[in-house]
Amino acid sequence: MRMLKNCLKWISLTAGVLLGLIILMGLVFRFFAAKPQPPGEMVDIGGFKLHINTAGVKNRRPTLVIESGAGAPGEYYHWLSEGLKDSMRVVRYDRAGIGYSELATTPRHPETVARELHRLLELAGESPPYIMAGHSYGAHYIRIFAKLYPDEVAALVFLDPSHPEASERLKLPKDPWFITPLYRIGALLGDLGILHLYDKTMGPILWAPGLPQEVIDRMTDYTYTGKFLKAYLRGDNKWGQVLKERAAVAKDFGLLPIKTFSGTHTNEKALIRRGIDPEHFQLERKKMQEEIRHLSAKGELFFMDGGHITSFTLKENADFICREILEMLGEL
Repeated sequence: MRMLKNCLKWISLTAGVLLGLIILMGLVFRFFAAKPQPPGEMVDIGGFKLHINTAGVKNRRPTLVIESGAGAPGEYYHWLSEGLKDSMRVVRYDRAGIGYSELATTPRHPETVARELHRLLELAGESPPYIMAGHSYGAHYIRIFAKLYPDEVAALVFLDPSHPEASERLKLPKDPWFITPLYRIGALLGDLGILHLYDKTMGPILWAPGLPQEVIDRMTDYTYTGKFLKAYLRGDNKWGQVLKERAAVAKDFGLLPIKTFSGTHTNEKALIRRGIDPEHFQLERKKMQEEIRHLSAKGELFFMDGGHITSFTLKENADFICREILEMLGEL
């Protein structure tokens, strides 16, 4: 019995020392590593700064403004920017707390987020009309933006968009109780420098197949602190239901041109593990994408050879989307 206690004591001591060393290494790495240098600029919109990254020459043609998915950085949309910048103005930005943008102290109400983007565009010297592109959860935000500023929106582009009724109709199980505490722990590990240490030694946490290495390397900046996880908990997570309700109301866009690009790849094994029927998931998801297409009488839908991210991070997919956006641009 005494030997067992001694073994447990030494195991606990060893684990404590290792944990302390990891925390120390993380803090050293965070405070002495080169500070992130955001491409583009940081714009103070009133109490905090948002990151905006633009490409292409300003002109009288509509500007493409990309709204990212939940917790997603603007870097994900690299190939779209590269493929369009010679023909039109392209704006990528990070919502408050995401990517390089600072955390906001105000509640992340959906209309607040849309108005912050509008303010950012004004202060950065961008001018309407805009083609608003929204990926995943960003699809909800651009629907709200278009309803708030209908005279400034020339068209909508949906990139594998979320549907306001997705959770119910796809029969998605509720997140387990430990998800929010896990994010909080992750945020703490980020503030301690451990996530950034992991990124630099083991590879990026954010999954981005198909992007150039220099872009992937920049994405490690987002784990420099736990900011992006805090932002998710305060925004897309906390206000998620309100965001969906607001987007569900914004459902009639008349003759506003709409192009929807939907990924077709799913991980059937992962769905089955979560108790989701893959066949029902695919059929219902297709119906919802059709419904998004019909938000306008001038809607089009394209099914992509890719998934939720790879439908635009793979260059060949991004090239196809760019061609369709340029076709839309020529018709406006």
